[in-house]
Amino acid sequence: MKGDQMSQQRPGLLVPVLVGGAAAGFLSGLPVFGCLCCLWPIGGAMLSVFLLAKETPYSLTAGDGAIVGAFAGIAAAVVSALVEIPLKTMNEEFLRTLLSRLAEFTEDLPAGWETWLDQSTQLSLPLFLIGLFVSALIYAGLGALGGILGVSLFGKKPSQPAAVPDASQDTGYRQP
Repeated sequence: MKGDQMSQQRPGLLVPVLVGGAAAGFLSGLPVFGCLCCLWPIGGAMLSVFLLAKETPYSLTAGDGAIVGAFAGIAAAVVSALVEIPLKTMNEEFLRTLLSRLAEFTEDLPAGWETWLDQSTQLSLPLFLIGLFVSALIYAGLGALGGILGVSLFGKKPSQPAAVPDASQDTGYRQP
């Protein structure tokens, strides 16, 4: 009985979740690749499901994919937030340059936009935590979607072939 329970035990989710979440979070946090921010949690969740499917001897369900994907999305949000911290000054300069160029061609920017930019880009712990919470919610939802997609692509194991009747045995049934 105990051996049967061990064979039914699910493999660990931690490694697939962390690998998929770290990959998605790292790419989301980079300035150039961050513009595809909604794509990375979906792809990271699909990677997590792929890694989990390699470890499991059974087919994964859509619920398994949604759970793994949601956790990978949360991990991606944390990693993305941590990657963005050291790159904050580079992102600030990019935004400042973009707005300066835009101001050269239009007069529609409000007066004092430089002051607004300085105030809005200051890092504070409450704003960081609120942003992390909102990102975690959004990434978890996108990750659940990616996990379900990943199960449809990678999570199905081939089923056992049906038993083929042995033609050498005569069952006594004959067609007229």
